[in-house]
Amino acid sequence: MKRLLTAISILAIFQFACGMATPSLWGTYSTPTPVLPSDTPTPRPTQTSTPTGTPTITPTASITPTAIKSFVTPTRRGSGFGEPSATPNPNAAPILYYTQSGDTLSGVAKRFSVEVADITSTTTLPGEKTLIDPGTLLVIPDKVTAQRTPNEEILPDSEVVFTASAVDFDIADYIKKADGYLSTYREYLGSTGWVTGSQAIKRLAFENSINPRLLLALLEYESRWVRGQPVDALHAEYPMGYEDFRYKSMFTQMVWAVNQLSIGYYGWRDGSITELTFPDGTRLRLDPRLNAGTVAVQYLFSKQHSQSQWAQIMDAKTGFPALYADMFGDPWARGNIVNPIFPPGLTQPDLVLPFQAGVEWSYTGGPHGAWEHDGALAAIDFAPSTDHGGCSVTTAWVTAAAPGLVVRSEQGVVVVDLDGDGYEETGWVLLYLHIATTDRVQKGEWLDTNDKIGHPSCEGGVSTGTHLHFARKYNGEWVPADGPIPFMLSGWRAVAGKKPYEGLLVRNNKTITADPVGQAWSIIFRDPDVTPTPSPVGP
Repeated sequence: MKRLLTAISILAIFQFACGMATPSLWGTYSTPTPVLPSDTPTPRPTQTSTPTGTPTITPTASITPTAIKSFVTPTRRGSGFGEPSATPNPNAAPILYYTQSGDTLSGVAKRFSVEVADITSTTTLPGEKTLIDPGTLLVIPDKVTAQRTPNEEILPDSEVVFTASAVDFDIADYIKKADGYLSTYREYLGSTGWVTGSQAIKRLAFENSINPRLLLALLEYESRWVRGQPVDALHAEYPMGYEDFRYKSMFTQMVWAVNQLSIGYYGWRDGSITELTFPDGTRLRLDPRLNAGTVAVQYLFSKQHSQSQWAQIMDAKTGFPALYADMFGDPWARGNIVNPIFPPGLTQPDLVLPFQAGVEWSYTGGPHGAWEHDGALAAIDFAPSTDHGGCSVTTAWVTAAAPGLVVRSEQGVVVVDLDGDGYEETGWVLLYLHIATTDRVQKGEWLDTNDKIGHPSCEGGVSTGTHLHFARKYNGEWVPADGPIPFMLSGWRAVAGKKPYEGLLVRNNKTITADPVGQAWSIIFRDPDVTPTPSPVGP
């Protein structure tokens, strides 16, 4: 179910002014000495050996934290949190950067403050908006001169998004064994009634495709909810320390946290996030070699803590990485098993428009948030033209865009696993949202292309009009509709507009313009004679 603050195609997006609270540093894992910016370089952690084996995961695990993975290159200028970079040298050696899963030339160029044309390689490179195979060597001019973070990774991407690394993680069992405040916590959610702490965490993880281990670690770090009791009265009501009456519960506090993680993670992917801004307005440039998972966590903590507090939180021995490793073992061991999230040569499978041929529908929403407002613009919206406004009952059918196994069918949501292994954390997955309870396909059913899924409705969140919200994931990560692997449906390609919900569908020389009230230029028919076209290799 899409949470109450989520906007849909014909509902104006609400913008909240969020005041930055500045609470005490309750998240200190031990009691580190504050780390302040200085001109004296702080020694970097040495490269750890590649972890092997599967770590034991119990609430009382006690291990030596080794959660930060360092990559030291000859071109690194300094180290230590908040240390200013040296004066730029036009004759400095370029940076040798090995691409990570999810990298594109356009995104990398923005992170390194260079033009795409400045980037060279020993191999032929793809188009600037196309995924680059992980491990590709790029030679990039060293032009980042601003004060920046260290080149130290704290979490793999697979520990931030809901990947196969968490398939065997039993949320309820972990919380029960941890025996903290969360184990007895209950909360009333208007859409579903009373839920337990474990049910709330599970729902947050699946709906937002965020790793549940990360959600639990954040709760424990900021408020001690998982293995103890809230540190004070404030954190009993606002466990993430974000003081806003609209977020006065564990569930909504974690929704806020998920939004920040998503902004950092997907913003790093596309190059729109390159720096951190702290509550007092000071800024710190992110080292361009970091991974999206690390940036997501760093971005979240920068929203609530000063730069010196943030530096403590990032400390490998006493901060959040140490707590995470203590709770769940070495995250890099799990990451090595499931990475890369996007394998070389990945393309979208053939998909058709998700409604019956010959029936008039409207394209009511261009690329916008997959679940919450923020993060990947992975979703698009369609509405049946037989709908006369509002949340009217319709006989129109949403149909399967591709064959697959129904792995979730609840609260207005149908999730179809295209590889059929029964896990939405692996392979290609399609999310159909706002599917009415009546006639909705059930969990466990196998669908062939064009099979009926259910009727579009307003179920599954606030909606002022009957419609379908449609999105894709791959290995647990939302795939942007107008990104490296564009959304292709019956040959129509989704193209983003200047703002979320705006945009086009383009096929050959034809265009359809997204319109929230379904005006003439948004009308689309699915032609049964059109053969689905695979995603293009490049722009």
